[in-house]
Amino acid sequence: MKLVDIGANLTHAAFQPDVAEVIASAREAGVAQIIVTGTTLDESRKALELSKTQDFLFATVGVHPHHARDCGPHTIPALRELAKDAVAIGECGLDFNRNYSPHPDQEKWFVAQLELGLELGKPLFLHSRDAHPRFAQILKTHRVRNAVAHCFTGEREELEAYLDLGLYIGVTGWICDERRGKHLLELVREIPRDRLLLETDAPYLTPRDLKPQPKARRNEPAFLPHILRAVARALGRSPEEVAADTTRNASTLFGLHESGSSAAAQRPLAA
Repeated sequence: MKLVDIGANLTHAAFQPDVAEVIASAREAGVAQIIVTGTTLDESRKALELSKTQDFLFATVGVHPHHARDCGPHTIPALRELAKDAVAIGECGLDFNRNYSPHPDQEKWFVAQLELGLELGKPLFLHSRDAHPRFAQILKTHRVRNAVAHCFTGEREELEAYLDLGLYIGVTGWICDERRGKHLLELVREIPRDRLLLETDAPYLTPRDLKPQPKARRNEPAFLPHILRAVARALGRSPEEVAADTTRNASTLFGLHESGSSAAAQRPLAA
Protein backbone atom coordinates (compact mmCIF):
# COMPACT_ATOMS: atom_id res chain seq x y z
CA MET A 1 0.00 0.00 0.00
CA LYS A 2 1.03 3.57 -0.70
CA LEU A 3 -0.41 6.40 1.34
CA VAL A 4 -0.32 10.19 1.14
CA ASP A 5 -0.47 12.28 4.30
CA ILE A 6 -2.01 15.48 2.95
CA GLY A 7 -1.37 17.48 6.12
CA ALA A 8 1.53 17.23 8.56
CA ASN A 9 2.98 20.17 10.50
CA LEU A 10 6.57 18.95 10.27
CA THR A 11 8.00 22.42 10.93
CA HIS A 12 6.44 22.36 14.40
CA ALA A 13 8.88 22.62 17.30
CA ALA A 14 7.90 19.12 18.40
CA PHE A 15 9.74 17.73 15.37
CA GLN A 16 12.82 19.92 15.54
CA PRO A 17 15.03 17.33 17.26
CA ASP A 18 14.27 14.39 14.97
CA VAL A 19 12.40 15.36 11.82
CA ALA A 20 14.64 13.14 9.68
CA GLU A 21 13.80 10.09 11.80
CA VAL A 22 10.10 10.98 11.78
CA ILE A 23 10.08 11.14 7.98
CA ALA A 24 12.03 7.89 7.70
CA SER A 25 9.56 6.15 10.04
CA ALA A 26 6.68 7.36 7.92
CA ARG A 27 8.25 5.94 4.78
CA GLU A 28 8.83 2.60 6.50
CA ALA A 29 5.15 2.60 7.51
CA GLY A 30 4.03 2.97 3.91
CA VAL A 31 3.52 6.73 3.68
CA ALA A 32 4.86 7.42 0.21
CA GLN A 33 4.30 11.18 0.15
CA ILE A 34 3.80 13.90 2.75
CA ILE A 35 2.48 17.42 2.32
CA VAL A 36 3.98 19.78 4.92
CA THR A 37 1.53 22.44 6.06
CA GLY A 38 2.32 26.15 6.00
CA THR A 39 0.49 28.18 8.66
CA THR A 40 2.33 31.53 8.67
CA LEU A 41 4.71 33.18 6.24
CA ASP A 42 7.67 31.97 8.28
CA GLU A 43 6.33 28.44 8.67
CA SER A 44 5.46 28.37 4.97
CA ARG A 45 9.06 29.20 4.10
CA LYS A 46 10.26 26.44 6.42
CA ALA A 47 7.78 23.99 4.90
CA LEU A 48 9.10 24.77 1.43
CA GLU A 49 12.70 24.39 2.59
CA LEU A 50 11.92 20.99 4.06
CA SER A 51 10.01 19.89 0.97
CA LYS A 52 13.05 20.59 -1.19
CA THR A 53 15.15 18.04 0.72
CA GLN A 54 13.24 15.02 -0.62
CA ASP A 55 11.19 14.47 -3.75
CA PHE A 56 8.37 12.81 -1.80
CA LEU A 57 7.82 15.91 0.37
CA PHE A 58 5.61 18.79 -0.74
CA ALA A 59 4.41 21.98 0.92
CA THR A 60 1.47 24.33 1.22
CA VAL A 61 1.87 28.06 1.86
CA GLY A 62 -0.65 30.14 3.72
CA VAL A 63 -1.74 31.90 6.89
CA HIS A 64 -3.92 30.06 9.41
CA PRO A 65 -6.89 32.06 10.76
CA HIS A 66 -5.24 32.12 14.19
CA HIS A 67 -2.63 34.43 12.67
CA ALA A 68 -4.90 36.60 10.53
CA ARG A 69 -4.38 39.56 12.83
CA ASP A 70 -0.68 39.53 11.87
CA CYS A 71 -1.35 39.92 8.14
CA GLY A 72 -0.67 43.13 6.25
CA PRO A 73 0.07 44.57 2.81
CA HIS A 74 3.11 42.30 2.43
CA THR A 75 1.24 39.04 3.08
CA ILE A 76 -0.32 38.22 -0.28
CA PRO A 77 2.70 39.32 -2.38
CA ALA A 78 4.90 37.13 -0.18
CA LEU A 79 2.55 34.15 -0.53
CA ARG A 80 2.34 34.69 -4.29
CA GLU A 81 6.10 34.36 -4.52
CA LEU A 82 6.26 31.34 -2.20
CA ALA A 83 3.42 29.63 -4.06
CA LYS A 84 5.65 29.06 -7.08
CA ASP A 85 7.09 26.01 -5.29
CA ALA A 86 3.99 24.96 -3.34
CA VAL A 87 1.23 22.48 -4.17
CA ALA A 88 -1.55 24.48 -2.49
CA ILE A 89 -2.52 27.74 -0.79
CA GLY A 90 -3.30 27.35 2.89
CA GLU A 91 -3.81 26.49 5.63
CA CYS A 92 -6.41 29.22 5.44
CA GLY A 93 -9.97 29.61 6.62
CA LEU A 94 -12.01 30.55 9.67
CA ASP A 95 -11.72 29.51 13.31
CA PHE A 96 -14.57 30.80 15.46
CA ASN A 97 -13.70 28.42 18.28
CA ARG A 98 -10.60 29.98 19.80
CA ASN A 99 -10.91 33.36 18.12
CA TYR A 100 -7.21 34.17 18.31
CA SER A 101 -7.88 36.73 15.56
CA PRO A 102 -11.00 38.93 15.26
CA HIS A 103 -13.66 37.62 12.88
CA PRO A 104 -13.33 40.55 10.43
CA ASP A 105 -9.57 39.93 10.15
CA GLN A 106 -10.13 36.21 9.64
CA GLU A 107 -12.65 36.78 6.87
CA LYS A 108 -10.56 39.45 5.12
CA TRP A 109 -7.46 37.30 4.88
CA PHE A 110 -9.37 34.11 4.16
CA VAL A 111 -10.92 35.79 1.13
CA ALA A 112 -7.55 37.24 0.09
CA GLN A 113 -6.01 33.76 0.09
CA LEU A 114 -8.98 32.26 -1.76
CA GLU A 115 -8.54 34.90 -4.44
CA LEU A 116 -4.82 34.15 -4.62
CA GLY A 117 -5.48 30.46 -5.07
CA LEU A 118 -7.99 31.15 -7.83
CA GLU A 119 -5.59 33.60 -9.49
CA LEU A 120 -2.76 31.06 -9.50
CA GLY A 121 -4.88 28.02 -10.25
CA LYS A 122 -3.67 26.40 -7.03
CA PRO A 123 -5.82 24.11 -4.86
CA LEU A 124 -6.76 25.38 -1.42
CA PHE A 125 -6.02 23.73 1.91
CA LEU A 126 -8.92 24.89 4.09
CA HIS A 127 -9.52 25.16 7.83
CA SER A 128 -12.92 25.61 9.47
CA ARG A 129 -13.77 25.23 13.12
CA ASP A 130 -17.14 26.29 14.53
CA ALA A 131 -17.47 28.57 11.49
CA HIS A 132 -20.28 26.88 9.59
CA PRO A 133 -22.30 28.17 7.73
CA ARG A 134 -20.27 31.37 7.20
CA PHE A 135 -17.29 29.39 5.91
CA ALA A 136 -19.39 27.62 3.26
CA GLN A 137 -21.08 30.88 2.28
CA ILE A 138 -17.72 32.49 1.50
CA LEU A 139 -16.60 29.48 -0.54
CA LYS A 140 -19.86 29.50 -2.50
CA THR A 141 -19.60 33.23 -3.20
CA HIS A 142 -16.11 32.77 -4.64
CA ARG A 143 -17.03 29.55 -6.46
CA VAL A 144 -14.25 27.60 -4.80
CA ARG A 145 -14.19 23.93 -5.81
CA ASN A 146 -10.56 22.91 -6.14
CA ALA A 147 -10.01 22.51 -2.42
CA VAL A 148 -9.97 20.21 0.59
CA ALA A 149 -11.83 20.74 3.84
CA HIS A 150 -8.85 19.80 5.99
CA CYS A 151 -9.42 17.86 9.21
CA PHE A 152 -13.18 17.53 8.92
CA THR A 153 -14.84 17.12 12.33
CA GLY A 154 -18.27 18.63 11.69
CA GLU A 155 -21.83 17.33 11.51
CA ARG A 156 -23.89 16.05 8.57
CA GLU A 157 -25.19 19.47 7.49
CA GLU A 158 -21.66 20.83 7.24
CA LEU A 159 -20.42 17.80 5.32
CA GLU A 160 -23.29 18.04 2.86
CA ALA A 161 -22.54 21.71 2.28
CA TYR A 162 -18.90 20.92 1.46
CA LEU A 163 -19.81 18.05 -0.83
CA ASP A 164 -22.34 20.26 -2.63
CA LEU A 165 -19.48 22.71 -3.23
CA GLY A 166 -17.38 19.89 -4.71
CA LEU A 167 -14.74 19.89 -1.98
CA TYR A 168 -12.49 17.02 -1.03
CA ILE A 169 -12.76 15.95 2.62
CA GLY A 170 -9.71 15.30 4.82
CA VAL A 171 -10.12 12.75 7.62
CA THR A 172 -7.71 12.60 10.56
CA GLY A 173 -7.28 10.57 13.73
CA TRP A 174 -10.36 12.36 15.07
CA ILE A 175 -12.29 9.39 13.68
CA CYS A 176 -10.42 7.19 16.20
CA ASP A 177 -11.74 9.14 19.20
CA GLU A 178 -14.78 7.37 20.68
CA ARG A 179 -15.70 10.53 22.60
CA ARG A 180 -15.55 13.27 19.97
CA GLY A 181 -15.29 11.47 16.65
CA LYS A 182 -17.83 8.67 16.87
CA HIS A 183 -20.19 10.48 14.48
CA LEU A 184 -17.49 10.39 11.78
CA LEU A 185 -17.73 6.60 11.61
CA GLU A 186 -21.13 7.08 10.00
CA LEU A 187 -20.51 10.32 8.13
CA VAL A 188 -17.39 9.02 6.36
CA ARG A 189 -19.70 6.69 4.43
CA GLU A 190 -21.33 9.75 2.86
CA ILE A 191 -18.06 10.94 1.32
CA PRO A 192 -17.75 9.84 -2.32
CA ARG A 193 -14.78 7.60 -3.03
CA ASP A 194 -13.23 10.22 -5.29
CA ARG A 195 -13.43 12.95 -2.60
CA LEU A 196 -11.85 11.25 0.43
CA LEU A 197 -8.37 12.14 1.67
CA LEU A 198 -6.34 11.03 4.69
CA GLU A 199 -4.10 13.09 6.95
CA THR A 200 -2.53 13.08 10.40
CA ASP A 201 -2.32 16.84 11.15
CA ALA A 202 0.79 15.81 13.11
CA PRO A 203 1.85 16.58 15.80
CA TYR A 204 -1.80 17.14 16.70
CA LEU A 205 -4.74 14.72 16.90
CA THR A 206 -2.91 11.54 17.88
CA PRO A 207 -5.38 8.66 17.40
CA ARG A 208 -6.86 8.10 20.85
CA ASP A 209 -7.05 4.32 20.36
CA LEU A 210 -3.41 3.97 19.29
CA LYS A 211 -1.61 1.50 21.54
CA PRO A 212 0.84 2.21 22.99
CA GLN A 213 0.43 5.96 23.00
CA PRO A 214 3.57 7.74 21.71
CA LYS A 215 5.79 9.79 23.97
CA ALA A 216 4.20 13.14 24.84
CA ARG A 217 1.27 11.97 22.66
CA ARG A 218 3.01 13.40 19.61
CA ASN A 219 1.25 12.41 16.42
CA GLU A 220 3.39 11.43 13.41
CA PRO A 221 2.84 10.66 9.71
CA ALA A 222 3.85 7.08 10.52
CA PHE A 223 0.48 6.68 12.24
CA LEU A 224 -1.45 7.31 9.03
CA PRO A 225 -1.95 3.56 8.40
CA HIS A 226 -3.77 3.38 11.75
CA ILE A 227 -6.17 6.08 10.55
CA LEU A 228 -6.53 4.27 7.23
CA ARG A 229 -7.61 1.08 8.98
CA ALA A 230 -10.19 2.94 11.08
CA VAL A 231 -11.64 4.55 7.96
CA ALA A 232 -11.65 1.25 6.08
CA ARG A 233 -13.52 -0.47 8.92
CA ALA A 234 -16.11 2.30 8.96
CA LEU A 235 -16.57 1.98 5.19
CA GLY A 236 -16.66 -1.81 5.23
CA ARG A 237 -13.90 -1.89 2.65
CA SER A 238 -10.35 -3.19 2.58
CA PRO A 239 -7.49 -0.91 3.67
CA GLU A 240 -5.80 -1.58 0.31
CA GLU A 241 -8.81 -0.29 -1.59
CA VAL A 242 -9.16 2.84 0.54
CA ALA A 243 -5.40 3.47 0.29
CA ALA A 244 -5.56 3.29 -3.50
CA ASP A 245 -8.53 5.68 -3.66
CA THR A 246 -7.12 8.27 -1.28
CA THR A 247 -3.66 8.20 -2.85
CA ARG A 248 -5.19 8.73 -6.29
CA ASN A 249 -7.35 11.57 -4.95
CA ALA A 250 -4.35 13.31 -3.38
CA SER A 251 -2.44 13.07 -6.64
CA THR A 252 -5.42 14.48 -8.55
CA LEU A 253 -6.04 17.43 -6.22
CA PHE A 254 -2.44 18.45 -5.56
CA GLY A 255 -0.82 17.31 -8.81
CA LEU A 256 1.72 15.17 -6.97
CA HIS A 257 4.38 13.50 -9.07
CA GLU A 258 5.64 10.01 -8.40
CA SER A 259 8.59 9.83 -6.03
CA GLY A 260 11.66 8.47 -7.72
CA SER A 261 15.40 8.20 -7.49
CA SER A 262 16.07 11.78 -8.48
CA ALA A 263 18.89 13.87 -7.07
CA ALA A 264 16.43 15.38 -4.60
CA ALA A 265 15.88 11.98 -3.06
CA GLN A 266 19.57 11.73 -2.27
CA ARG A 267 19.88 15.06 -0.46
CA PRO A 268 20.26 14.88 3.32
CA LEU A 269 17.28 15.80 5.46
CA ALA A 270 17.38 18.86 7.65
CA ALA A 271 18.14 18.04 11.24
